[in-house]
Amino acid sequence: GRCGGGPTGYMETPLSYSTIEDLQLLSWDNAPKYCVQLSVPGGTVLLQAANSYLRDQWFHSLQWKKKIYKYRKVLNNPSRWDVVLKEIRALVDMALSSPLQDDSIHQAPLHIISTLLAENSSLSPQDHENIIVAIAPLLENNHPPPDLCEFFCKHCRERPRSMVVIEVFTPVVQRILKHNMDFGKCPRLRLFTQEYILALNELNAGMEVVKKFVHSMHGPTGQCPHPRVLPNLVAVCLAAIYSCYEEFINSRDNSPSLKEIRNGCQQLNDRKPPLPLRLLRPEPPTPPPPATLLPLTATSSPILVELERNNNSANAKRNADPSGGNGEPNLIDCLLVSPAVNTLSIQLPAQADRVLGCFALILKMLSDYDDWRPALASLLQPIPFPKEALAHAKFTKELKYVIQRFAEDPRQEVHSCLLSVRSGKDGWFQLYSPGGVACDDDGELFASMVHILMGSCYKTKKFLLSLAENKLGPCMLLALRGNQTMVEILCLMLEYNIIENKDTQLQIISTLESTQVGRRMYEQLCDRQRELKELQRKGGPTRLTLPSKSTDADLARLLSSGSFGNLENLSLAFTNVTSACAEQLIKLPSLKQLNLWSTQFGDAGLRLLSEHLACLQVLNLCETPVTDAGLLALSSMKSLCSLNMNSTKLTADTYEDLKAKLPNLKEVDVRYTEAW
Repeated sequence: GRCGGGPTGYMETPLSYSTIEDLQLLSWDNAPKYCVQLSVPGGTVLLQAANSYLRDQWFHSLQWKKKIYKYRKVLNNPSRWDVVLKEIRALVDMALSSPLQDDSIHQAPLHIISTLLAENSSLSPQDHENIIVAIAPLLENNHPPPDLCEFFCKHCRERPRSMVVIEVFTPVVQRILKHNMDFGKCPRLRLFTQEYILALNELNAGMEVVKKFVHSMHGPTGQCPHPRVLPNLVAVCLAAIYSCYEEFINSRDNSPSLKEIRNGCQQLNDRKPPLPLRLLRPEPPTPPPPATLLPLTATSSPILVELERNNNSANAKRNADPSGGNGEPNLIDCLLVSPAVNTLSIQLPAQADRVLGCFALILKMLSDYDDWRPALASLLQPIPFPKEALAHAKFTKELKYVIQRFAEDPRQEVHSCLLSVRSGKDGWFQLYSPGGVACDDDGELFASMVHILMGSCYKTKKFLLSLAENKLGPCMLLALRGNQTMVEILCLMLEYNIIENKDTQLQIISTLESTQVGRRMYEQLCDRQRELKELQRKGGPTRLTLPSKSTDADLARLLSSGSFGNLENLSLAFTNVTSACAEQLIKLPSLKQLNLWSTQFGDAGLRLLSEHLACLQVLNLCETPVTDAGLLALSSMKSLCSLNMNSTKLTADTYEDLKAKLPNLKEVDVRYTEAW
């Protein structure tokens, strides 16, 4: 062959990439197959591959290595800047045109350029811009490496109005928001996104530009196609808001604890037992105690309240106090609205104030998108803000818009995020309720939160209990001012016998009777309860079957016509009744068997039944539109022994849950459900 008989096999000494002067593919006739020829000082070397694909990969890789080596050298100590820019453009072209598929093809040039920028800090702004424009094509499919992010951040800060920010950085930031999986691994990407948004905010129509950008990230349709965008935007907002309060957080040693602020400082200190309240004796103790004035609506004269300071009082209160008669909680205990918070007087420096305004606006915008709201609500549910932010009136005022959007959202997955993540921890519901650290509106937002939560919490009784325990004061105050939701709440508390303390019951009644709307609702409640007693006295049929196609109105008419206190078995099968008829059904005190086969009776109706018809033993829900959300409520109906859920949307998990919670269940039909 024409190759001559040079040595073959492995080389004894490695060749460095820098010594390769030239390389080519062997293309003459009868040349050895699949070879790359390298020219090195003192001769040539042939590399033989196993096939043409591998040979081409070697060839392009070596070519790439050789060129990268050259560019590194040229750009390492640049002499003339006009040459440098030309070389950078050539380097970018090479990376874009290389047939090799590998991350490093784009990353290596970016690293060379970020080293160049780091070592030449005296560049003019114009040089900076030219370099950024030159490397822009590489950034279309690659996140910028950390050093480059640093350089971009600096550019955003120093020249927010340069065209580069809009034209080059926008697609880069859009890419980061769509594709980044974890800012924890690359915090500089997050910082760059933050600085980019602040740069947009510096433009003449700053806020409008920021809004446009967020809108472009969501996309024009009702559904955002990129699942990462929202969590990434939220992470950027949280980090930016946190940074506004950095100096306060750093000087935190002597500030009140997070818990004190969140609870409006009413936990006077966790180590001391909670101080119970008791009515002052007519003769005050010799050292006059600090008395809190608390005008109560039921009595004409204000009652003075004193905090007891002996340590055993907490136990005395828990065990029925033998000396003081019954150990029921004191009326005033229930009504104390927590004292006003000692808010930290937080004055942010002007720049931090601008940052806060910008990122609070983004959170408000995010909450305006229906498809983003469920995820946003659950991301914000654990209250991820520093306590300094929560004690800062400007911030809680801005955030109130977001909380309001959650409260108005009819979906339970959204508005239930207003409640805390776990018990004993405050949620937005607590923070924005009267006496909470963020409340600035006398409880309007609180009332709307209660309204929506009452409508959806299928454990209404549980929710009412927690209101009675923690928020009775605010509820009564708002009812006294004629707030309809609060009036309804107080009526329900009476109807479900939530309040055991007689004095408190009486005060609730006086509160209700003090407004027109309260008086009307309380009268209706009394009528309902009178009707119940009447029904039970009069008796009536024990079985009843409604004609098919009957409606809710037909049922209401029938039940208002006579007494049904003895009715034990009711069949509404194949009628057109809906959940609305539950209002009528709960007035049947003796009902034991209810047949709803093939009706439009749904979850809302089941929730109501589960709270009132404790004696129900047989329930037929075959072919009704009920789902897990309603069926779960049945777990409180301990008397159920026969339950038909054939052809419903029951899932296996809920079925297991019901079996565990209903000890008397003997007959169950789950055919044609997921649990079958």
